[in-house]
Amino acid sequence: MRNLAISGKPKFRYNRNMATAREPHKSGDSVETIRELQEITKAYLLGVLHDATERKHTYRVSQKSKAFVEQIARGIKELGGNSWTYKEGQNRSVYIVEFSKFFLKDTRITTKKDRIDYIRGYFDTDGGIAKSGKVRFYIYFAQKDLQDLKQVKTFLQELGVICGRIHNPSHKVDPNYWRFYISAKSYQDFANKIGSLSFG
Repeated sequence: MRNLAISGKPKFRYNRNMATAREPHKSGDSVETIRELQEITKAYLLGVLHDATERKHTYRVSQKSKAFVEQIARGIKELGGNSWTYKEGQNRSVYIVEFSKFFLKDTRITTKKDRIDYIRGYFDTDGGIAKSGKVRFYIYFAQKDLQDLKQVKTFLQELGVICGRIHNPSHKVDPNYWRFYISAKSYQDFANKIGSLSFG
C-alpha cells in the first residue's frame, strides 16, 4: 500500500478493497500486493516470525501471497543473508520463504525504529483489517501467545497509538486466542507511524 506524507488535518479515507501487505491483489493473470514493503530490517523479520514455524536450523514463513514471500527473500538478501522460496504442495496456494535461524541470532529490539519495524512485521503477518464493506472498519492484532501480544501492544502505546483491551473473542471456540483493536482515534497515527495502511 502507499505510505503517504500527511500535512494539515487530512481526513481518514479508507478503500474497502485495500489489504495488508501479505494479502494478494489479483489483476488480470497476475497477483500483486497492494503496496511495496518498506525497508526490510532484522527487527521487521522478528515481527514476521510470530507467524512462522521453526525447524531445527531454520525459520519458515508461509503466506498465500507469492509476492510477499519474494519480497521477504529479497530483503534478507539485501541484509546479507540467504533464503530460499518454494510453493508448499501441488494443490495449495501457499508459498514459503525459509532462512537460517543464525541470521537473526542476537537481534534485539532496542531503538524506536526497531519497535516500529517490529510492529510492522507483526502486523503484516498477525494483524488484520475489515475486509467487508458491510461492517465498520477496524484494525486488529491477534495471537495465541498472550505475552507476545502484550509486548506489541506496549510498543504501540509507547508510540502514542491508542489500543483497546486484550480479550478472548470466544473462549468456547478457542480459549488461547487473543486479540486487541486499534482505537479509531489512532487510525491516522497507525498509518503515519507504522505504515501498513493507505491514507490520502
